[in-house]
Amino acid sequence: KLWTVYIDEAERYDKALLEGWRRDMDGMLLFSALYTASLTAFVIESYKTLREDPQDTTVSLLTQISQQLASQSNGPPESIGELNAFQPLLSSLICNTFWFISLVLGLTCSLLATFVQQWTRDFIHKTTMRPSPVLSARILAFSYLGLRRFGMHTFVDVIPILLHASLFLFFAGLIGFLQPVNAPLMYLMACTLFVFALVYMSLTLIPLISLDAPYRTPL
Repeated sequence: KLWTVYIDEAERYDKALLEGWRRDMDGMLLFSALYTASLTAFVIESYKTLREDPQDTTVSLLTQISQQLASQSNGPPESIGELNAFQPLLSSLICNTFWFISLVLGLTCSLLATFVQQWTRDFIHKTTMRPSPVLSARILAFSYLGLRRFGMHTFVDVIPILLHASLFLFFAGLIGFLQPVNAPLMYLMACTLFVFALVYMSLTLIPLISLDAPYRTPL
């Protein structure tokens, strides 16, 4: 009777814990899939600013040739000088650095969420075998202690932190992307990001001050 009560309570606790993890990972997978797809569209456009446009090189050469031909009437022809080496803008470097890191973090979150789903299925499979009440109780205790020993709870908590960091990097890169395009729009985006960061920090600190606050962030 005692083992049956223990097994029922342990299974109820484990089921609630694993179901919560599974639902969280489902949401993470959906959000990260949509997010990385949108981010990829931005990266496709932004990485072009890291290399020289062949059309710009052609225009520069034609301009120099035109200037050389125009100067022939005033004296001996001048040789065409070397073209200046291409240097990407600092804003382009910052933007692409943030966005590529953000993309890697987003894809990593998807992979880790898939791992968690697989591990929870394996845990349920191992703990639902019932050869005997005593052995079943030992399997439940052994498996749960394994979760605690190897930091499964911490591992699950790290995934949303990475996803949130990826989102912040995207917003930061967006400021760099807009800097050479439109300064007022860049400042507007910077102010929006600043307000968003303040709200995020407030939601992080409020539970530390008021224990009954319903807000929570992965930090």
